[in-house]
Amino acid sequence: MEEWKAENYRVQNKKAWEYSAYDFWIKHSGSPADCAKRIMEHPVGTLKKYAAYFDRYQGIRVANICGSCGKKAIPLALLGSEVTVFDISEDNRRYALEVAAAANTEICYEVCDVLDINLRKYGNFFDVVFMEGGILHYFHDIGDFMQMMHSLLKPGGKMICSDFHPFTKIADILHLEQPAMGYFSSEVFEGEMAHARFHEEEIRNKMPKCLYRKYTISEIINSVINCGFLLKKFDEHPAWDNDRVPGEFTLVAEKAKG
Repeated sequence: MEEWKAENYRVQNKKAWEYSAYDFWIKHSGSPADCAKRIMEHPVGTLKKYAAYFDRYQGIRVANICGSCGKKAIPLALLGSEVTVFDISEDNRRYALEVAAAANTEICYEVCDVLDINLRKYGNFFDVVFMEGGILHYFHDIGDFMQMMHSLLKPGGKMICSDFHPFTKIADILHLEQPAMGYFSSEVFEGEMAHARFHEEEIRNKMPKCLYRKYTISEIINSVINCGFLLKKFDEHPAWDNDRVPGEFTLVAEKAKG
């Protein structure tokens, strides 16, 4: 790995996530009006399995970490939550805010590196921090990441962290077209950003690459415990097209009340 890439992986990841992202969402999810219509028809259904991890929606502050195009932030807002998305992509922000406006709701959207969130403004601010869709591998020090999640929460607040199962390190269980490696490998590797495989080859070949670091189950759980969370639940979910192997997990942890 070239030294400059390793030192500037967050800059490189931002370039990848802003490359033609707005056009991708239009093609993949439809116009903001069409996307909003689908969400408004069944906001709880849009949350899918994650709905089961929320005790309530009305009147809570939710930090949606790496919330991308707003596909989970907007239904939460429709259900009565005050939602702030933190994401690295300006294109994602544009599409998410247009969908929110079409759905007659509001979300706050902060374009920033998650590890640089302004804690003077957002420290001890949220009732829930929520992330899904596979984001942990974008952060090369999971301890720093979990410490930020802990800092964002009010005492007694809850983290809902859903991600790709670490078994996807050793086999492409979810067909993400990422290389397999040893389960205990701590290698940082260069690979395509998540949506690259959906683009035509001409665009795909031009897209900037991301730098990934994948974790084991113990690294994830220990990072949660070590920064002061109380681990409440660790659920494993089957792969999308093979219920014999794990494809995702959801971890629930709480910040101590005092």
